[in-house]
Amino acid sequence: MNEQIVILDFGSQYTQVIARRIRECSVYSTILRFDTPAAEIAKLAPKGIILSGGPSSVYAEDAPLPDKAIFKLGVPVLGICYGVQIFAHFLGGKVEKGLKREYGKGTLTVADPACALFEGLPEALQVWNSHGDKLTRLPKDFTVVGTTENSDYAAIENPHKRFFGIQFHPEVAHSPRGKEVLANFVHTVCGCGKGWTMRNYVEQAVEEIRAQVGSERVILGLSGGVDSSVAAALIHKAIGDQLTCIFVNNGLLRAREAEVVQEVFGRNFKVRLQYENATPLFLRKLKGVTDPEKKRKVIGKAFIDVFQAATKKAGQAKFLAQGTLYPDVIESVPIAGNPAAMIKSHHNVGGLPKNLKFKLVEPLRCLFKDEVRQLGLELGLPKEIVYRQPFPGPGLGVRVLGEVTKAKCELLRLADAIVVEEMKAADLYYKTWQTFAVLLPVRSVGVQGDERTYDFTVAIRAVESQDGMTADWVRVPYELLEKISSRITNEVRGINRVVLDLTSKPPGTIEWE
Repeated sequence: MNEQIVILDFGSQYTQVIARRIRECSVYSTILRFDTPAAEIAKLAPKGIILSGGPSSVYAEDAPLPDKAIFKLGVPVLGICYGVQIFAHFLGGKVEKGLKREYGKGTLTVADPACALFEGLPEALQVWNSHGDKLTRLPKDFTVVGTTENSDYAAIENPHKRFFGIQFHPEVAHSPRGKEVLANFVHTVCGCGKGWTMRNYVEQAVEEIRAQVGSERVILGLSGGVDSSVAAALIHKAIGDQLTCIFVNNGLLRAREAEVVQEVFGRNFKVRLQYENATPLFLRKLKGVTDPEKKRKVIGKAFIDVFQAATKKAGQAKFLAQGTLYPDVIESVPIAGNPAAMIKSHHNVGGLPKNLKFKLVEPLRCLFKDEVRQLGLELGLPKEIVYRQPFPGPGLGVRVLGEVTKAKCELLRLADAIVVEEMKAADLYYKTWQTFAVLLPVRSVGVQGDERTYDFTVAIRAVESQDGMTADWVRVPYELLEKISSRITNEVRGINRVVLDLTSKPPGTIEWE
């Protein structure tokens, strides 16, 4: 990366949001542990450093503290919330418990309009605060450039060293002009241009893939999802036929999934695609299995067996490619002595075992999800793949409640396809996180034509979410629900009742199993 901003993470729940806001300014940002040595940071030649917020008190025994030498690197530093405490701790200021905790919306009054952070902004700004400690003595050579109702030192500056501290969070939506504050820091103060674009990233990533792989071959487990699809398109652009994609049809896929993947990657992109139809194997392994967790394990184990056998058929390869994203990388790095502890272990394709002796190629590991989608469009992938909704790894295995059979999967695929078709027709599919059908192990009496039926029930699930961690059910228009229900009960022989799931997460989960 030619120009970048380094963000030191002190455990803030908003650290990734800061990184996203910087990238929205067309500047590359990278998140590092709070205690990354200054010498390592210097090797990256950052144009500036941002100290994230965090829940700790700087004077606590286990307070996360950076390498003091970062203040001697000669680059601008912006301390956000806890970052202001860092300035005070190392540069001669003082922090004390506030008499009144400042949380939520507030008004920042700009005391010095000449401060580069507030260039082009009004004298009064709505900001969002979240802190209990407050600065009570300025660090050496700092001046006040902004105040709030509860803080005389809400924004401070050392203009000679280009150090800035702000008690509010400019990265969150509740600070409406906060993005402009960050833009002023990266462009005006740090002198960054606007070189971080997906087109530039493609050129850079292609060079890096070629340098890493050389003349060796690469294998990628292609699921048809966004991440693996974009990774496949990017790696193929870089090394062509050196890439072999393995697509496993487990019989638990969405409608036309196998056909779409083969059409897009095999025929359109001319990717070397190895198609493994393992439907009979998976359905045989799942026979009689009803426990949700056991189903997941059976499906996962079967996938590993099929994928291992497929890699041997594919021939000698040195590298395994994965669609690992930046949030996965960040969340798998534990921060010792810090509340932002490891959130989850680093994932890999289908939970592949360590005895698959490949070196990893992860060309998306510095991208966020929306950036991956932008990259997919840049590479020419169709919208149907780039903006498709998340789909569980075990597929329909966790959407057919109870025992999974070929007949039940076919019923659910037909019903689910109708849900997707109608949501797309209503221009709602790409505006919701997930919309799908679930086949319940419930049969009920119905009347269809002159016949009494005793058929299955389908539940419709539509949720809105930002990251899948929490979710709220979508208020789908009644007219649309009526149309979906009518089509399913009329067109899918074997289903005579449709119900709607109105459960948010928590208390429920997005998937039923």
